[in-house]
Amino acid sequence: MTDALDDIAAILERTGDYRVLRRLGPFVPPAAEPDEPTFVGLILDTETTGIDVTADEVIELGIIKFEYGASGRIYRVLERFNQLHQPSIPIPEAVVRLTGITDADVAGQRIDDAAVEALAAEARVVIAHNARFDRQMCERRWPVFVSRNWACSCHQIPWRAEGHEGMRLGHLLADHGRFHNGHRAIDDCEALLAILARPLRTSGRLAFTALLEAARRPTVRLWASDAPIALKDRLKDRNYRWSPRRRCWYVDLDEEQIEIERTFLSREIYRGTLPSGLPADRFTARDRFSNRADPEA
Repeated sequence: MTDALDDIAAILERTGDYRVLRRLGPFVPPAAEPDEPTFVGLILDTETTGIDVTADEVIELGIIKFEYGASGRIYRVLERFNQLHQPSIPIPEAVVRLTGITDADVAGQRIDDAAVEALAAEARVVIAHNARFDRQMCERRWPVFVSRNWACSCHQIPWRAEGHEGMRLGHLLADHGRFHNGHRAIDDCEALLAILARPLRTSGRLAFTALLEAARRPTVRLWASDAPIALKDRLKDRNYRWSPRRRCWYVDLDEEQIEIERTFLSREIYRGTLPSGLPADRFTARDRFSNRADPEA
């Protein structure tokens, strides 16, 4: 039956009037012995009771542990981990609708903290598709994640420049002719691993190679202290964000962009006179996306 359905799908696609999405299965790397130094990485996803990183709880944790080379090639899946956890409150109805996880599913369930700590202990990098959220959720529960390097596959790969309209996992997967059971932790991990192992549309580089390069680069957060409120739209157009905690506009940049940005601020925002000692914070993968680096946390 599978062969017959594949034949039908191929006929539909050849017409040019149809696109057929095929269900994504577990990721199987191409058989190849590493010819370069290898490391251990984790793909991680959480399902939670809400989006407040200071108060909400993890109800499902999915992790895929894998071996990769410095080049970004993925060689082996080492372990898959997926567990549910009963939170201290009933799961909100909106979360049930999104994930399909019910109070009955998590009743009496608890994530094995020791197993999570062991998985994370040897990881060179932890990857999540929204690392700002997942990292802060995980650090609250499992301190081992505080000292790990993190990368964000959503925001550290130039998806739009590579020909993709959306950055959501489902959109990226559909662009590759696949679909999955979204908003379940291990399924999202499988989807992300499959996407990272593929070449990017425009550059042809492996997606994971691009992510590793971005994660390895230090970034600088430049603060536009005392910028005139009347010029906020100009800053927003330049991708500045507002920090309610510091009540200041900021932008994250690669180090080589700093002088270009200072020139822009001097000319367009401060009318030719750049304030002395304009604040700038330097981040690496060790603290990027954590609450230590989040101005809104």
